[in-house]
Amino acid sequence: MSKLVAEIICQHHVDEKLRQTMYDLYEIYYEGTSLDIFHEDLNHKNYIIALWDSQKRLQGFSTVAVWEFEFETQARRAVFSGDTIVHRDYWGEQTLPLAWCRLAGQIKAQSPTVPLYWFLIVKGYRTYRYLPLFAHQFYPNYRYPTPPEMQRLMDYLAENKFGPDYDPKTGLIRFPVSRGHLRGSWADIKEGYEDKPDVRYFLDRNPDYGKGDELVCLMELRADNMRSHARRGFIAGMNSEG
Repeated sequence: MSKLVAEIICQHHVDEKLRQTMYDLYEIYYEGTSLDIFHEDLNHKNYIIALWDSQKRLQGFSTVAVWEFEFETQARRAVFSGDTIVHRDYWGEQTLPLAWCRLAGQIKAQSPTVPLYWFLIVKGYRTYRYLPLFAHQFYPNYRYPTPPEMQRLMDYLAENKFGPDYDPKTGLIRFPVSRGHLRGSWADIKEGYEDKPDVRYFLDRNPDYGKGDELVCLMELRADNMRSHARRGFIAGMNSEG
């Protein structure tokens, strides 16, 4: 049974006390950031997934933005994940990914005929490993090349969001100054994980992740592209009343 409870909060309902609590938790694990950078990122999000323990103490969160855009003459939408952290004591808990999938399903239900994508920039192997756990098809990966149309979409989203900090040749976002990277040993690869194919691929693609470089990733959010628990959460979100 999970030790955490997830709560979806609209960004404009996040008060100053919760903002500060979120930043205090984030700063334990991340350096190269600041309260101003954190607030700026949060101000451009639509939702916060907050994780509370039994004493109503914040033990983790993830921020989510929803974009609507037109690409190659078709209306589309994207979910963008921002600052995310879970307290070390709760690593391995599935509360956050399940809540995220449910929220993604609710967002899909708002416009069910419009393609919806998860646009994710990844600066840690733990985050990258969610993609093969969530999706049958996602990009980039070691299993198969990225289709040209998906690569164009990734480039379009990254260039619109990050401008010259995005390098389409490498698929990496490199900020002139880090906007947040894991502190010290938190960035280390867990023993025995170096040889896992997805971890090895991420390290090959983003060798300077520890300095704050981000790998641009994409998957389409639709029920038949999602696996197991992620699919069940997504469908539950689609069928909920929000």
